[in-house]
Amino acid sequence: MTNVNVGLVQMSCVKDVATNIEKAKREIRNAAAKGAQIVCLQELFTSLYFCDVEDYDNFQLAEAIPGPTTETMSKLAKELGVVIIASLFEKRAEGLYHNTTAVIDADGTYLGKYRKMHIPDDPAFYEKFYFTPGDLGYKVFQTKFAKIGVLICWDQWYPEASRITSLMGAEILFYPTAIGWATSQDEETNKDQYNAWQTIQRSHAVANGVPVVSVNRVGYEQEGAMKFWGGSFATNAQGRLLYLASHENEETTVVNLDLKESDYFRMHWPFLRDRRIDSYQPITKRFIDAEE
Repeated sequence: MTNVNVGLVQMSCVKDVATNIEKAKREIRNAAAKGAQIVCLQELFTSLYFCDVEDYDNFQLAEAIPGPTTETMSKLAKELGVVIIASLFEKRAEGLYHNTTAVIDADGTYLGKYRKMHIPDDPAFYEKFYFTPGDLGYKVFQTKFAKIGVLICWDQWYPEASRITSLMGAEILFYPTAIGWATSQDEETNKDQYNAWQTIQRSHAVANGVPVVSVNRVGYEQEGAMKFWGGSFATNAQGRLLYLASHENEETTVVNLDLKESDYFRMHWPFLRDRRIDSYQPITKRFIDAEE
């Protein structure tokens, strides 16, 4: 297909898992009614963003993938004829957990999962306490409507991740996300942080010649120490914004992506042609010290 309608579900969450799942289902239906063919939910959509604290009780939120939530989403995908990108807290084995996104095809088939590769550990983002880094590598999924690449939140900051996923044939890059501002920060800092977040992802679209879709949560959670900044967006294959969500409201929006633009932009800005792959070995080093 050359044109794909993508649904972005930017929502807030509460403590009760069942309530969040029902809201997500409702908004997927809403997106499908607006013509969406692929619907992306935000990172860890079934719960509050629990990584703001280190609490062993939160491990009870984890589930197998495939498991109960993927089964629910598979039934819904089949009913509506849409692809669903569902970010979940995966329990792989006793004491072994991942931040994982499942991809469900439009006929309800579970296509597989991507485990988040880059795991942050910052104030209010204590993800290393919960998640083992992904070991499946970067992934693409051939859905009914497009071959898609899925990365997760902190992966957004790494051009290597988007490059590899694009080189694997991804026609669209999706980023389920949970990121926000500390409420103690000043407005200028908040603005700078959001702009950096959006800019780095738009640069992935430019460098790789593919559309980027980033879906964030919105609003206050827990004690109100963090405000999730929303600001979900979609770009074309040259990084131009096609849609930008607010910083305040829940929104479900459908954006049309013209996939044939990738060929045009890659032809006129042939970054892939001019890559000097013979010179990139140093990128595998942690840092290139002066004596090297």
